[in-house]
Amino acid sequence: MRIRISIARQTLVLSEDSGQVSGAWPVSTSSRGLGERNGSCCTPRGKHIVRAKIGAGQPMNAVFSARRPTGEIYSPSLASASPGRDWILTRILWLSGLDSGKNRLGDVDTMRRYIYIHGCPDSVSLLFPGSHGCVRMRNADVVELFDFTPIHTLVEIAEI
Repeated sequence: MRIRISIARQTLVLSEDSGQVSGAWPVSTSSRGLGERNGSCCTPRGKHIVRAKIGAGQPMNAVFSARRPTGEIYSPSLASASPGRDWILTRILWLSGLDSGKNRLGDVDTMRRYIYIHGCPDSVSLLFPGSHGCVRMRNADVVELFDFTPIHTLVEIAEI
């Protein structure tokens, strides 16, 4: 399996190693554009792998903080009580860069930047950049992707 995220199209495509497409979904990448530096809040480019899968068995809209379920379930009332919160919901695919000096090690390390593919509130617009660096997906979509994606799956984040 491999995942390709297109920044220009704001889409994620899951395909078999043979190239046969298994699924395609809308996403939202960083509102600040592309970049690898720690603290930039940008989406990192290049080749990555899924280093960890977090959230198996959690309910839809489960809220995560520091990669742990908080016990909360996202709702409009919870959102209004925490305006501006960057919601990480349902499942997390934690990415690790493969390109030393570009997205791995030092101040450009994707994993140390806590860059994920994760669920977001269904009210959030996708197909437009809007995240804080991660790749946001609809909750039902991230569950489907999570179930099909083994650890160490190659993830390429490309500008086109």
